[in-house]
Amino acid sequence: MSVGWSKHKEKWEDRIDRAGELGERCPWARQVLSFYTKVIEFQMGNGPAESKEQPGPPSVNGSLLAAIDFELAAGDVPRLAAMVRQWGPPKLAAEAVHWLESSSDAIRTMIEKWPSERQSYESGADFFARVVLEPQAERLAHALVSTPTRAAGNKCPSCECDPQLAVIRPEGDGGKRMLLCSLCHTEWEFRRILCPNCGEEDHEKLPRYAAEGGTVVRVEACETCRCYLKSVDLTVDGRAVPLVDEVATAPLDLWAVEHGYRKIMPNIMGF
Repeated sequence: MSVGWSKHKEKWEDRIDRAGELGERCPWARQVLSFYTKVIEFQMGNGPAESKEQPGPPSVNGSLLAAIDFELAAGDVPRLAAMVRQWGPPKLAAEAVHWLESSSDAIRTMIEKWPSERQSYESGADFFARVVLEPQAERLAHALVSTPTRAAGNKCPSCECDPQLAVIRPEGDGGKRMLLCSLCHTEWEFRRILCPNCGEEDHEKLPRYAAEGGTVVRVEACETCRCYLKSVDLTVDGRAVPLVDEVATAPLDLWAVEHGYRKIMPNIMGF
């Protein structure tokens, strides 16, 4: 397997602009993209330009999770909860009240446990943990000055988290498949015909589905483990911003779940 690794990083403003563009084009996604924009704006305030003290770059020989300042991340939760209580969907708004009423120790425990227990986290806690951890993790991944030495399998070579989606990036006359990390947004090269969850290699057991008339975002499924992730094809639309386009195509997730597939890792909005 190739161990290619990449630092493709869209600017925070690019994500906001793309969310606005897709919200205008896709009425069914307008509400979720409006809230997602507020999430991006919150994260942007905790990004590289933030003046507060930040942890230094991690060693390339270990997971960047060891370099994350969990206390710093936990301290951002009350402000995030206040925003979500005002602007979030009802279920998340109710979860926000819970965290607004929680002790700092309880919040920190929730944040610290996320990396090891993320697959078992209920969607509300998962949202709050990821929103406050992603800016640090992305900054740390971007600060790596050389390719991580750990082989790139089906886990992120930077932080060892699961992939959230696949990105097809132009290469020559075709495209290469990258996986995009669900936490630090590192991309790493991954074979086109290979399930990122169970390693199935039979192309007949790895179907791809797209909405009628849609070619940019597809469901990449596996009949062996019944898992899926979505792919964003930049050879079809170079203006696509993978994280945003993936959120904007929630109907594909609903279709996949209705047909018995389970997503390898839900996106930050919980689907």
